[in-house]
Amino acid sequence: MDAALADPETGRRRQRMGLLARASAAELEAAWAALDVPPEVTDLRGPETGLVMLTGRIGGDGARFNLGEATVSRSTVRLASGRIGFGQLLGSDRDRARRAAVFDALAGTEEGGSVVERLCAAVEARLIDERRRQESETASTRVDFFTLVRGED
Repeated sequence: MDAALADPETGRRRQRMGLLARASAAELEAAWAALDVPPEVTDLRGPETGLVMLTGRIGGDGARFNLGEATVSRSTVRLASGRIGFGQLLGSDRDRARRAAVFDALAGTEEGGSVVERLCAAVEARLIDERRRQESETASTRVDFFTLVRGED
């Protein structure tokens, strides 16, 4: 296993960045308003929007093939303290990508760490609720098939 993947901090940051990418604009705005003093931010890259090629595999593990393209927005920022944050998400919302990058950078600071934790907890709770609601809607349409065995073999 790659040493970087075995690092617990890398796993926590990966999870945090995934949640920040799924945060709605309203959730990011509410977290921004919760900051005592908005940080000084310098844009290092972007925010910008581009395309990435999605690949698939035949049968899940066979030969690769190009599935299509997806729109992605990304941003890299630096706080006045020197901490760097990255944001990347599906879609063309550059402002969300920039805010996600800012919150990624703030996660390691005293003034922003608790705000980022609350934001991530709220996003995770919303995602779990949405998943449960979707599963219950899907379960209501589930059909169980069974085969009756006749007496003749």
